[in-house]
Amino acid sequence: MPASHATPAAFPDVPDGFEPLQRGGPWFGQLGPVYARPAGETAIIIGLRLDERHLNVRGVAHGGMLMTLADSALGIAVHQAVALKGLATVSMSCDFLEPAGPGAWMEAHVELGRIGARMAFASCHLVVNGRRILRASGVFALMRK
Repeated sequence: MPASHATPAAFPDVPDGFEPLQRGGPWFGQLGPVYARPAGETAIIIGLRLDERHLNVRGVAHGGMLMTLADSALGIAVHQAVALKGLATVSMSCDFLEPAGPGAWMEAHVELGRIGARMAFASCHLVVNGRRILRASGVFALMRK
């Protein structure tokens, strides 16, 4: 069973309103368990608890892991907003703003931009304790149904 599908009992300190996220493939599952909660009518906030697996040699969240979470959150938000067969990341840009360490609860907050016939634009912040630790923007190719 992928880690993102673990039961809430595996991490009893998950904030209220978050449920296990039942999306993503094997690569995304390695980040988990990953959780989500609704944020308005169509948006969700994705969260996870940082642990030792997520850290670099300096003992803070690894940049590649942060980018994986941001890319996944952006893609999930775009896919949720538009009836799609699929989508692909065309480009993504990230700014690393602050470090985050083990035990921190991290949330991905996505803002959708323009969604056209073939491309979608979105931005995301990863947030720990109210602090923005990463800013990302992405462009996605849309594969409509």
